[in-house]
Amino acid sequence: MPVPFGTSLTLHRYALANGLTLLVLPDHSAPVVSYQTWFKVGSRHEHPGKTGLSHLLEHLMFLGTKRYPEGDFDQLLENAGAENNASTWTDWTQYHENLPTSEWPLAVELEADRMRGIAVSPKRFLSERDVVISERRDRVDDDIESAASEVLYKTAFGARHPYGWPTIGWMEDLTEMTRADALAYYRAHYAPNHATVVVAGDVVPADVVRRVTRAYGDLPASARPAEMRPRAAALKAPKRKILRLSTPTRKVLCGWHAPPYAARDHAVLFVALQVLCGGRSSRLYQALVRDLELVQEVRMSASPFELGSLADLWLSAREGKRIEKALSVADTEIRRLGERGPSARELTKVKNRVELGFLGGMETASGKAEQIGLAATITGDPCHAFTRLEELRSVTAADVRRVTRAVLCDAPRVHIDVLPRGRS
Repeated sequence: MPVPFGTSLTLHRYALANGLTLLVLPDHSAPVVSYQTWFKVGSRHEHPGKTGLSHLLEHLMFLGTKRYPEGDFDQLLENAGAENNASTWTDWTQYHENLPTSEWPLAVELEADRMRGIAVSPKRFLSERDVVISERRDRVDDDIESAASEVLYKTAFGARHPYGWPTIGWMEDLTEMTRADALAYYRAHYAPNHATVVVAGDVVPADVVRRVTRAYGDLPASARPAEMRPRAAALKAPKRKILRLSTPTRKVLCGWHAPPYAARDHAVLFVALQVLCGGRSSRLYQALVRDLELVQEVRMSASPFELGSLADLWLSAREGKRIEKALSVADTEIRRLGERGPSARELTKVKNRVELGFLGGMETASGKAEQIGLAATITGDPCHAFTRLEELRSVTAADVRRVTRAVLCDAPRVHIDVLPRGRS
């Protein structure tokens, strides 16, 4: 079924008998193709005690199959002039190959083969699990902001909510993970009825349908375990935690429950956060970094999650400066935005920046494919990126006031204090 994708392109949607969704975006502006596979499985599909399976399985997918032993996958793509990678988060896992036009059928063959079955020996499983354990030590345990973020999400969502544990998994779960755990998770989730294949670039839809049907058509669907879709319990009162880490200065991380990604208010919140913290001309950067010189870093963001997001504020104090003063200034600016809203100039500036970023992200075949796959997986609408663009364009000062008050001013928050070890 063809649907408009922007003003000049058409997205073609197909469904195979085994449940595979195929989305094809012909774009002949450059002789390249982006081939992406989006599985609707991420860390929120795990269970307590088995966290980290989604990310570990992403690693295992590169260890080869019976047909293409370890090393062949990357070598074949490299020889074809392609690049490939993968990523995992809370709601999804995606694999991609960006190839010259003449070589895109190779991606069909390789991806269908590793959806059919991966070959992971007991020895290689343990080796790759150790790689992930080392990655966790380096990127989380030894990283100040990542360690604080883990505590923030666990405190905000709760230890039993699937957004309450990290995508990389808890260390105690990783060390106990078995090859049988990983293969059972693979069989349950890596099946055509849980996958969306996105092909964007210099292709002919009929050719893509023919090749994909031939490669994937006989793969069986799987019976997926019941999916958890819990709503995060609203915070009834502020929560505060103290962490002592190896940091020379004090830091603060605050978090507020926020609307799910598909909600229009998520777009409004994004605009509000850009007014507060989007670049060097934003309110918090001007006040905290340039004028008062209280912090060396300030940022705000809102996670793009399917079941409900988290808005956060990160402050890192300058040497000799009081983090309490910095947080007080930030709170004042947030309240001021909730009371008065943005100026017409601020709103126009943010909208122009956002639209420029959106258009820049859509310049390449891989950028288009990523927007299609992400939107299809999280919202169910592969063209949602353009819906979001119109939502952003339509945001008013009154919208910003309302959402800022509702999310950042009137609701309780989680407050994480990061203190240097050995100091009060």
